[in-house]
Amino acid sequence: MADQELQVSFDNAAFVQDDDPVQLHTHTRKDPDGSSGTANAVAPAFKGPKILTPEEKREKIAIFKNIIVISVAFTFLFTSYNSMSNLQSSINKVDGTAAQTALYAAFVFSCCFLPTWMIKRLQEKYTMAACMLCYSTYMAAQFYPRIYTLVPTAMVVGLGAAPMWSAKCTYLTKVGTIYADLVGVNSDVIITRFFGIFFLFFQSTQVWGNVISSTVLSMGVAGENKTEEDLQRCGYRFCPLDAYENDGASNSTEIPLWQRYTMSSIYLVFALLSSVIVILFVDQLSTFERKGPSSPDDDEPTLKLLAKTFVHIRHPYQVLIIPITIWSGLEQAFLSADFTAAYVSCGLGVHMVGYVMICYGVCDAVCSYSFSPLIKIVGRVPVFTLGALVNLGVIITLRYWTPTPDDLPVFFVLAGLWGVADAVWQTQINALYGVIFPGESEAAFSNYRLWESTGFIISYACSSLICIEPKVIILLVFLLLGVLGYYAVEFLERRGGLRKDGDGKVIYIDRLLFGKE
Repeated sequence: MADQELQVSFDNAAFVQDDDPVQLHTHTRKDPDGSSGTANAVAPAFKGPKILTPEEKREKIAIFKNIIVISVAFTFLFTSYNSMSNLQSSINKVDGTAAQTALYAAFVFSCCFLPTWMIKRLQEKYTMAACMLCYSTYMAAQFYPRIYTLVPTAMVVGLGAAPMWSAKCTYLTKVGTIYADLVGVNSDVIITRFFGIFFLFFQSTQVWGNVISSTVLSMGVAGENKTEEDLQRCGYRFCPLDAYENDGASNSTEIPLWQRYTMSSIYLVFALLSSVIVILFVDQLSTFERKGPSSPDDDEPTLKLLAKTFVHIRHPYQVLIIPITIWSGLEQAFLSADFTAAYVSCGLGVHMVGYVMICYGVCDAVCSYSFSPLIKIVGRVPVFTLGALVNLGVIITLRYWTPTPDDLPVFFVLAGLWGVADAVWQTQINALYGVIFPGESEAAFSNYRLWESTGFIISYACSSLICIEPKVIILLVFLLLGVLGYYAVEFLERRGGLRKDGDGKVIYIDRLLFGKE
């Protein structure tokens, strides 16, 4: 769920230095009525680095300290959550995937109603701390994983996830604006850099968490003897219900209790520590001398914001990119639930899940930071096409390949390639929403979270009910529909964009099709 809030920067402004002279040019913008206006009147040109007073220097250091502290806290939290989530379909099976389904259903509800309400009452710092504690309940449930412990605690995580991420984004954006004012740099540059620092830490969680799980699960493992008959039931032929019947129970424990308790203890401590770090070391926004400019939507009622989200679904571009947004959730959930169970755990053993996912995480992180400058050179279309072709190639391989221990490098190659493609979707779908919906970012990104979460729900709900064969077909269908919808958006943009009414507003899909007002 991972954040689903990646930085949207094609110019890689995160690497501009604070003391670089910045020329703020006058530029025009489109007002809501379609007329041209001046976004910034003539702005002063900074001839050199801004000289700071001792108080301003201390404030600058304090802001940067808070960015690092928040990043470290999220690293602890998602080191535990991401790794445990990857193992659910292998160690908790039916109950684990049912809990993940409940988590994302609760997340959709939370996105609609809770972020604004919680942040107004608790402020950003304590919203992050309180919501991080929600994750601790899910880690505690791993000591006694049953349907009645996993599902309720997963729902608690889902309810807390949306306010936590919203509070984090709000905090980084506001302190970025204050910091930019201090050093005399365009705020977009600083905000992009702060998000870049945050995701540099966040992307590493797949590595640290899976190192822990793999180390613990590998202890005392001499190697599993997989018979030819066992291997023939893996991969494309894998059916969860058949596998559970062969285990003798629908939710059998495949790992020793001491391993489960060791992992759960480490992850629970990490989750609790993340909340403690925020409470003790993150400053309230009110402690800073300057305040970032408030958004005109800050005081809008929650129900009004919700209405804007659903009205936005009528936007023709939004209709076209719903499939690729759902695909983004489907492909992430397929890798963490189905690939790990049907291919890695079945073909190699559960102790290898973490090692394979480390390869995925490293490739995902490296490519996430490589695609922004690549986009600047070649444009969006080739990068989207690359992601689609990589995923298509892996899906075809999964269709015809039967996993065996002798093919050990293949597991890592497939996971790494999936990470390369995922980096395209996680960074560039976010960027696409920001580019094609100017002035509508709140409603647009609410739709992004809604439809991506729908993909997670579909995948996790089907995880324990249907075989891999139909799941791979579902993946293929949404990938093709998603790419076609994306190409349609690019085609329309190159043809001059969407039809607009006399007020300069985009004509929504129902009016285009049926002439409705």
